[in-house]
Amino acid sequence: MSTATYRNHPPTSPPAVLVTGGGVRLGAALCTAFARAGWHVVCQYRHSGTAALALCERLRAEGHLATPLDGDLTTDAGRDALMDAARAVAGPLRCLVNNASAFEPDTGASFDTHLARRQLEVNLIAPLALGRRLAADWPAHEDEAAHGSASIIHVLDQKVYNLNPDYFSYTLTKLALERAVALQAQALAPRVRVCGVAPGLMFLSGPQSPENFERASRVNLLRRPIDPADVARTCLFLAETGGLTGTTLCVDNGQHLVPLARDVMFAVDSGHPPLMP
Repeated sequence: MSTATYRNHPPTSPPAVLVTGGGVRLGAALCTAFARAGWHVVCQYRHSGTAALALCERLRAEGHLATPLDGDLTTDAGRDALMDAARAVAGPLRCLVNNASAFEPDTGASFDTHLARRQLEVNLIAPLALGRRLAADWPAHEDEAAHGSASIIHVLDQKVYNLNPDYFSYTLTKLALERAVALQAQALAPRVRVCGVAPGLMFLSGPQSPENFERASRVNLLRRPIDPADVARTCLFLAETGGLTGTTLCVDNGQHLVPLARDVMFAVDSGHPPLMP
């Protein structure tokens, strides 16, 4: 772990949040929600640099604090370098939103160890390693009530409550991360809270066509597409509500309550559409 010296940030500095995979899709909604709520957003990107830089420029033009950082989540060295850089630009992080995710298709029958390890690094090991660093870096305060706790938010997937065997390795990594919410909350208390948010289908995914997405996005109890802004607002709520830890909120329009034998993108084209209540 780095022992680099960072500049001092005054007590009045805005709270800092690191959003992994912050440049596009849900990550962009997360960065926007936190920035507009007065947080200094550190937007980590790896392959979406153009989008991340443009997003941060737009947020700064609105008068908010937003800093893009290129960071490698697949190695210990890359993760430590990212946390060093985030603290250097924003001070000790009050919140970490583990949004970045590797999502690659496989099944139990086609299980590939190399593909599984790549997803494991990003989807499970990186969130836990970054969380460890946040806890180590968060300063101890004599008056915990006045300063509050830091928080970690793991972005999960409604699939962890609505299992089907598609995207086998991805699902396993998210299942492990869902179990880690409670374990990490116990391990890092009382100075760090840990929560999860489990969204449903929000964006075109994998091999989906726009037509498939339009149908699949309505396979939930509310029969309408999930708004990424709802998920972002939920993460902000979790970060700013000091009494919440060790819990996960499903923000999926009830998608996890509609059991499917296949992933929803395949189920709607199977000739056997899912039964809706």
